[in-house]
Amino acid sequence: MHDEQTAYRMAFASIHGMNRLLAEDLIRKLGSEQAFFQAEESRLRYITSSRSRIYSASYRAEALAKARTELDFVCRSSISAIYHTDPGYPPMLRLCDDAPLMLYGLGSANLTAPRILAVVGTRHATPYGISFTEKVIEELAAAIPGLVIVSGLAYGIDITAHRAALRHGLPTVAVLAHGLHTIYPAEHRSTAVAIIKNGGMLLSEYRSDEPVHKGNFVARNRIVAGMSHALLVVESAEKGGALITAGLAADYGRDVFALPGRISDPVSAGCNRLIAACAASLVRSADDICRAMNWPASSPAHDTVPAALPIPMNIDEESIVKFLDHNEDATVSQITAATGMPAGKLMSLLIDMEFRNLILALPGGRYRALI
Repeated sequence: MHDEQTAYRMAFASIHGMNRLLAEDLIRKLGSEQAFFQAEESRLRYITSSRSRIYSASYRAEALAKARTELDFVCRSSISAIYHTDPGYPPMLRLCDDAPLMLYGLGSANLTAPRILAVVGTRHATPYGISFTEKVIEELAAAIPGLVIVSGLAYGIDITAHRAALRHGLPTVAVLAHGLHTIYPAEHRSTAVAIIKNGGMLLSEYRSDEPVHKGNFVARNRIVAGMSHALLVVESAEKGGALITAGLAADYGRDVFALPGRISDPVSAGCNRLIAACAASLVRSADDICRAMNWPASSPAHDTVPAALPIPMNIDEESIVKFLDHNEDATVSQITAATGMPAGKLMSLLIDMEFRNLILALPGGRYRALI
């Protein structure tokens, strides 16, 4: 149910150049969004020291009229208008300075869930990337019931992630680059309907009266990255939206994971570069993600696996593991100083130990013991 206050908030959020910091400053000085639209133009210019056209009476009146029209569409379509101060607004996204003030959601997904994973990747997915996406989400569903999977409903890895989540009973959120009056690509309409019916959500910052342009698809990446606790990149070329999303996630302080691929595969070049630059952790299974995120696995399978035999280590490897046991998430420089090993020898050991599941490489060149 929405009221007149929602119309004012929708209009306020639509003001050109309105961001969280400016919005908070204006509300602090004026008291409410409604007061912004009722204030004299001269007062707004005085308190902001700006002559921007957004403070003109005509501009604000037009924004409010459009918002009231959009509110009718929202109410008729059972869409939730989620303001950045509402308790249902994604808490992780609220921490981002460039977060939208208003989100529009169709569906019932819990955007405040304690565990949200974004899964993104190339539109030109290979059988390798598709198979891994399906497998890792199946494993995650068994280990972390209620985990929310976020993606962008695009071709390739995005749609694979949504469909895998649906198959395995996980709620999934599709972040769109347009209003909720349409679905793009049209071929994914049936999946969009299934997302809504199965406890997921279609989410967008755009209203139905806003035109779609290429920039929207880049802008929506900040929502995918910002609302999630971690991001998994499955196949990406050297350039593309998935790498943009990975960069945003890193800037927001999120954990980034990437699937490695053959160096000869163009669609693995981006993931391999992220891993090589320590901008993403190498991931081989759901267990790698759960361990790095400290997500407790509740799958019965984890309780019935017999204890593994000790993995043989040499003296150097034992010293590294011992140090990491007492200094979790240590950097390479810290390990070097503690062990006294030459940098070249240490890096070679760390890579070998990572593939033997002795340690876990984390973003930022940090390491954690796994045994």
